[in-house]
Amino acid sequence: MQTGHSGTDQQGGQVPSEYLTFTLASETYGIDILKVQEIRGYDSVTRIANTPEFIKGVINLRGVIVPIVDLRIKFRVGEATYHEFTVVIIINVLDKVVGIVVDGVSDVIALPPESIKPAPEFGAALDTRYITGLGTLNDEMLILVDIEKLIGSDELQIMDSTNC
Repeated sequence: MQTGHSGTDQQGGQVPSEYLTFTLASETYGIDILKVQEIRGYDSVTRIANTPEFIKGVINLRGVIVPIVDLRIKFRVGEATYHEFTVVIIINVLDKVVGIVVDGVSDVIALPPESIKPAPEFGAALDTRYITGLGTLNDEMLILVDIEKLIGSDELQIMDSTNC
């Protein structure tokens, strides 16, 4: 049984979807809360040779080798600086545990389906295949990311070799 996530309730009404919101530069993003395993501060990572720049390396999380992806580099937003407020969101998608580096975590919010609009088409100039839609909450725009599409994308398949 689904509770508190998208779908319909017992009366046939739409149930809001819950998202963990985080910031990258000046933008606010959201990912499906059900994919989030934990949130932790940024620690040093073990760099893996010949990986793309956005894959910072791996960490050992209670015996599991977890690749760390810096979304600021992947999405080309802002400068990737690491300080006490830098956060790693540990997610569990596609049978993989992955850490994503973000500037900060904001909140968990529930968005009713009517407040989510489809992502606009920008053509080849901007890659929107990882964006599921744009949510609005209190006049603030929220970019909703399909984290499974992002982690399952071809360029991140290199992470398969880092998972044990």
